[in-house]
Amino acid sequence: MLNKEECLKLIASQRTDEIVVTTMGMAVPWAKISTHPFDYASVGSAMGHAADLALGIALAKPNKKVVVLNGDGSMLMCLGTLATITALRSPPTNLLLFVSDNGTYEVTGNQPVPYNTNFSWTTIAEGTGFQKVYEYDDLNTLNTDLPRIWNQDGPTFVNLKIAEANEPPPDRWGNFQYPYLQESLATSTHKLRKTLEGN
Repeated sequence: MLNKEECLKLIASQRTDEIVVTTMGMAVPWAKISTHPFDYASVGSAMGHAADLALGIALAKPNKKVVVLNGDGSMLMCLGTLATITALRSPPTNLLLFVSDNGTYEVTGNQPVPYNTNFSWTTIAEGTGFQKVYEYDDLNTLNTDLPRIWNQDGPTFVNLKIAEANEPPPDRWGNFQYPYLQESLATSTHKLRKTLEGN
């Protein structure tokens, strides 16, 4: 099993000016290692929509890579997004989607995600039409492969087999002292849009 924070540090080491969309259990750990103006936290609203938002950004800014740091619980809530991505006449080549797969709804108390023992994120991604699908449970292998995955055309789906963790719910109203959690979702969205207008 992988450690979530170690994986995020590897991902951050690849990052230059990519847009990174985080959600739920990924938002605060990412904020601890990144304060980039292209960080966007999809928290403070309905759960599960990080990949949806990232798809819209990727389509609007086709020359800018968009990276999604999603959780398995959040991804499960919006499985249709995977089919939407690949069903597009021109699927976004600039979209890289990571799913942190620890089998729980981490930020609401680690309730088990409701899937059976045969459930497979890679099978789902391939079944919805992703051509580039990867799964990792070893940090050294991820470290070796990540530069190639990062620089290839997508859309790309990467499942990270993460050990169970205990991340509290992300909060936009003062309990977390990280810049992108210190404003409302609407303000954060307007700020990202304004930042991207010149890019």
